[in-house]
Formats: sequence, structure tokens, C-alpha cells
Amino acid sequence: MDQLTDSAYYILLALLSPKHGYAIMKYIEELTSGEIKIGPATLYTLIKKLQETDFIVLNEDEDERRKTYHVTEKGRSIIASEIERRLRMAQHGNVALQSAKEKFNDGNG
Repeated sequence: MDQLTDSAYYILLALLSPKHGYAIMKYIEELTSGEIKIGPATLYTLIKKLQETDFIVLNEDEDERRKTYHVTEKGRSIIASEIERRLRMAQHGNVALQSAKEKFNDGNG
């Protein structure tokens, strides 16, 4: 997993502080003002994958009924890289839009 899906990205952001499943979904919805909603099936599928890649771990000393997870150092590293990559992507988009706008204006000028 060199690049994160949007859902995995938001799950890792949520788990920068320990949370259980419902709290993860609620945090993401609040963080994105409802723009991103992750359902339980997607959440728990990705939690399993993120555990397999050692990006997150299950807290050992927790109540079995409410499992909480948190980001590992490896997870923190990938989220930092992913934030940088996404910032570059946004910059590329702005450059492309500006270039297209200038070409459009030159063609009509």
C-alpha cells in the first residue's frame, strides 16, 4: 500500500488518536463536514488491511466489546507522505486549471 485510498487515508487520520469503529466513522464524517462517510463494511475491511500492513494496531488492554485501534509509527510515516503527495496533487490540479484558463482566454482574445 504505497498510496492510500481516500477511505484508508481518513481512517489513518482518525486513528492518530485511539478510537473504536463507531468513533472512527463519526470523526471522519465530522472532519469532512459530512462529505465523506465510511460505512461499517468498508471500515472493518480497511481496518483489517491496515493492520496487515502494520499501519495500525489493536489496543491490547481494551474491552473486547469495543475494540480500539491506533496508528503505528509506520502508519504515521505513511500518513505524512500521503499528505505531501495529496498537496502536490492539488498543486498540479491548480496548475492545470490555470493553464487551461489561460489557453481558453488566449483563444478568445
